[in-house]
Amino acid sequence: MQEIPRLGFGTYENDDPEQCAESVRTALDAGYRHVDTAQSYGNESAVGDGIAASDVDSEDVFVATKLSTENLAYDDAVETARESADRLGVDTIDLLYVHWPINSYDPEGTIEALNDLYEDGVIDAVGLSNFRVDQLNDALDRLEPRLAAHQVECHPMLPQDDLRAHAVDHDYALVAYCPIARNQVADVEPIREIAEKHDATPAQVSLAWLLEKENVAAIPKATGESHIRENWEARELDLDDEDVAAIDGIDERHRIVDFDAAPWNQ
Repeated sequence: MQEIPRLGFGTYENDDPEQCAESVRTALDAGYRHVDTAQSYGNESAVGDGIAASDVDSEDVFVATKLSTENLAYDDAVETARESADRLGVDTIDLLYVHWPINSYDPEGTIEALNDLYEDGVIDAVGLSNFRVDQLNDALDRLEPRLAAHQVECHPMLPQDDLRAHAVDHDYALVAYCPIARNQVADVEPIREIAEKHDATPAQVSLAWLLEKENVAAIPKATGESHIRENWEARELDLDDEDVAAIDGIDERHRIVDFDAAPWNQ
């Protein structure tokens, strides 16, 4: 499989087809090479249109999508993964995640579908998303290809220490969604101070902090060109040890994405 580019472009809630396609095109032309979507976002076709409209060769774009929670039974997973590839305009999906281990998720049938999709070349790599550690371990026991990534909410107020350690121990990427906590990082004093110190934005500081972590990638979402480019420029922000320690020391903890059926509430 291809290496997962560490700073990607998220498309959650980017559901206007023209806007989504334009945002993806803009992101790729700005330098991104990792685009993340999902069946449940309803924008896979628009993402494919944006990739096709870009000046970047589609073979150089790492495309990730996710199986919806109603499509996790074996037959549904196999059928809809192929449909996702068609909508995205790719022969092979670079990375296919199980979006949530809820609803129709079946550890045996779902993982068997992923194994077969990988074997058949429909997908190049397998990912999981929003799993607990025990669920990750169970899936790892069943997966034939190695796990490539686990996507979870991760930012300075939810650093996911246990899941990051698991990713390092098992050599896969932890992909951070909501990496700027829907810009709530701008309300955190240490992050604001570090941003001022570096003439950067709090969002850039949060992204740079994540990229300092071993095995971590981030997929901030944006629609406008200025925010798309601003996030991309976070790669150039060099935090010093004092900055990283200050962010590590933030004691506020909360989730952005949370609901009763979420795995961590079970």
